[in-house]
Amino acid sequence: MTDSSASLNHAMSALSPHLVVDGAARAIEFYAKAFGAEEMARLPGPDGRLMHGCVRIAGQTVMLVDENRQYGLLSPTALGGSPVTLHLEVPDVDAAFARAVAAGATVTMPVADQFWGDRYGVLRDPFGHSWSLATHQRDVTLEEAKAAMAKLPRECSASA
Repeated sequence: MTDSSASLNHAMSALSPHLVVDGAARAIEFYAKAFGAEEMARLPGPDGRLMHGCVRIAGQTVMLVDENRQYGLLSPTALGGSPVTLHLEVPDVDAAFARAVAAGATVTMPVADQFWGDRYGVLRDPFGHSWSLATHQRDVTLEEAKAAMAKLPRECSASA
């Protein structure tokens, strides 16, 4: 973690997810264990909940804030899930997936080779956020992907 004299104006990505978490401080620790996150900032409010947290994962900024119903900040736990998936490209998806599961993530789609050229899987972190992890294996043209999708069972192609 950066020291207390560190600036809150840390380098930001052009587009950064800002996660509402029921337990943002615990989430920072989880993301460090699961994804190798580097903590950039932590600003607790008077009640101890984080008003701002920031980590860097794979060189990209992810901001966090504790759930606060008074301000309409609801976590996936409060909402019964999230329609958003954060996607993380990694050098070794099998190792990264195993590390995240060992840290407490739940597998929602096991890692497997996919028709679009990635080895890919999906998990849910302990705070309700969905993460897809992938390692690119081969380039696939749009035509090849369309042909592969046409061979999928109807119920699979709607979610691919």
